[in-house]
Order: sequence, then C-alpha cells, then structure tokens
Amino acid sequence: MKQPKARILIVEDDPAILNGLRDVLVFNGFSAHGISDGVAGLSAILNESFDLVLLDVMLPGMDGFSICKQVREKKPGQSIMMITAKGAEDDIVNGFKSGADDYVPKPFSLRELMVRVESVLRRSGKHLGDERITRGDLVFDGLNLQMSHIGKVEELTRREMDIIVYLHRHQDRIVPKKELLTEVWHYADADIETRTVDIHMLKLRKKITTLDKNLVVIRTVRGEGYRWESRS
Repeated sequence: MKQPKARILIVEDDPAILNGLRDVLVFNGFSAHGISDGVAGLSAILNESFDLVLLDVMLPGMDGFSICKQVREKKPGQSIMMITAKGAEDDIVNGFKSGADDYVPKPFSLRELMVRVESVLRRSGKHLGDERITRGDLVFDGLNLQMSHIGKVEELTRREMDIIVYLHRHQDRIVPKKELLTEVWHYADADIETRTVDIHMLKLRKKITTLDKNLVVIRTVRGEGYRWESRS
C-alpha cells in the first residue's frame, strides 16, 4: 500500500518564500499548503491536521511566537519548525521557548531545509519514553513533562525530556553532540551546521539551576560532548 504524503502547512507572508517553499516540498513528495496571515494560520493549525508546520516569525495579524505558544497549549503534539532571520539568536532562543521543535534560518539552502524537515517528520510522535527518572531529591517526570526538587517544580518540553532520558541511559560514557542529533533529533545528516543542541542544553541547565543553583546534572566535556552526572 502506498504511504500517504506528509501534510505540511507553511505560514509565511513573503509570497516568493511561500511559493518557493511550497514548490520545493511538493517536488520532494510532500503535500504542501500555504497561508500568509498569522491569525488564519493559527486557525488552520488548530482546526486541521498537519504533520508539520513551517512557521515564520514575523507575520501580519499574529507573530510566530504567539502562534507557537497557543498551538502548544491546545495541540502539544504538533510538530513546528520556526523560520528565523539568519543569525538572529534571539529569534532562535525565543522560538524554542515558545515550543518549536527546530528552526531554519533565512536564507536557507534546499539541502538544509530538507534535512530539517525530514528529521522533524521522522521523530514526530516517536519519543524516547515517558519515563520517571529519580536522582536523589531530583525527579524527572516524563508523563507530566515536569521536574521537581524539594517542593519546587519546573516544566519540561518533550525534547528536553528526551535529552534527559538519552543521557541517563548512556550515563556510563560521554555522548557526542552528533549522536544526540541522530538519536534524539533524528537528523539523517549530523554534520549539518546547527546550534540546536547547544541552545536546548543551555535552556535545560537554566531550568535545573532554578530548582537548585548547586545541581549539576549534565556536564559538558569540551570537544567531546555531554555526560550525565549521577551525583552533584
């Protein structure tokens, strides 16, 4: 039986980029649909079914960050990729804070776009586990996407929980960044230039230290990768 095409929505107000993205996605075998207004884009995401949403940051009616936050509240499993300005670090960080699964910077190469699209689609709905990990008084709850420590609670994203689970499972060794890209993000090409792992690690560490500034759970081994610390 022939597999159904993945359905992708592009929310982008630049006609040239919108049409170009749609043409590229259709050429690569996807079912692609485009909307140029933020409010209309939000309505379509909430009321229709899409395997992936490509969401621009700057949109008329409602910006991409606001759309992403509302979608996360009502459809937490929706895959979203933010489209950001090249080198706009704040946009990338804000996109992840809003709940985006990944980002693609403008201008982007077709190779980079397809690598990111295919990696998000591969990992859609395929999480490492709804596990509960206990480390002393620190508890990571995969079912409720929370971590707690002596009465304090912080929310986790699904990607952050996946990172925790993977590092915990491989706590006997250093895990390279490329391995995280292939095993957690499911990138087919782990050599692609991306700060995705770095930004997620930064956010995750900040959340952990919010619970207790002395907690050290994930340690960076310079030039090698990351290691789960079984004790602070």
